[in-house]
Amino acid sequence: MAYRGERVPEHLLVKIVQRGDPVSAVSEDDARLRSVAFPTLLWAAPMFGCAEEVHGRWRVLRLNADEPQDARDGLASHFRKVFSETPRTAGHAAERAECEAAYELLDWEPVDQLTVNGRRYRIIRAQPFIRMGPDGPEPPRPTDPDPYPPGQAERDTSPMEGFVIDPTAGTGLTGGLVRMEMISAYHQPTTVPEDVDADSRRAVTTHPNVVLLPVGYAIAEYVDGSWRPRSVTTYATPQAARDAGSFSIADLVPEEDTPMEEFMAAYERARAAHQPPRTDDFEVRGVSRRVIRVETFIRVGPDGPEGPRPSDRDSHQPPARHVQQLRALGLMPDPD
Repeated sequence: MAYRGERVPEHLLVKIVQRGDPVSAVSEDDARLRSVAFPTLLWAAPMFGCAEEVHGRWRVLRLNADEPQDARDGLASHFRKVFSETPRTAGHAAERAECEAAYELLDWEPVDQLTVNGRRYRIIRAQPFIRMGPDGPEPPRPTDPDPYPPGQAERDTSPMEGFVIDPTAGTGLTGGLVRMEMISAYHQPTTVPEDVDADSRRAVTTHPNVVLLPVGYAIAEYVDGSWRPRSVTTYATPQAARDAGSFSIADLVPEEDTPMEEFMAAYERARAAHQPPRTDDFEVRGVSRRVIRVETFIRVGPDGPEGPRPSDRDSHQPPARHVQQLRALGLMPDPD
């Protein structure tokens, strides 16, 4: 359907903004060059989180869960926090009661949408992807912010939390092209199960626009002739990923029968002496590692961001229900 510019529904709009400042020009050129050098897009496993609607816009509360139930548990934690911080006064009694009812519901039921104190909340689904080239996954770009020196990147705050999912926000030419490419993207039926393919195709119709989220960074390692992510965790800056991914407790191999106390003491000494790298490619115990760029988008429709799909892996039960089943099986004692 054709629309006049001013009549395009918000959930279908891709607004290209031509920015004339030098920094934007260099960033656009970086993006263009990288799209040529790393032409293949590799989709990673979806991420889940929760968002709240504020004045007609959806705002990300958190986005760090591997499965929908983990995100529901995170939303329950959010309501517990709000409940604990709300004054215990008569004027706030109704507000506290709604928060309490919300987290108790989430403890028992796999709810993906609810309204609490007049505000809508939703479990949301995001799709990360990585650019691949002949030499492997894309590393950070020269124009990517990386303000802190090695060992101090823990001061970075996640740009994902509080991010406003606004399809009308202006974007540069390259970002607009990526969005338009992702709008029609879906899984290929030869690479995924039938139900995943069907849900992927359906989402193109039900949520026909995408919003790009802030870029994250992760560590990949080269093992058995291929690159693979070291973990699903992403970080706000390249140095934060280097700090976390260049050394961990798993990198220490204790001698047989080493007492735990000695091993932990050796780990603490090694961690204190460790100097995180500043380069994007480095080795740990002979294994090549690389800081990689992880881009992510959320599909949006007329009613906001996409929620979990029926085919998404959701292996956990709500915590209270799970405890109830364990007690029924005699695997957990009844409370006193």
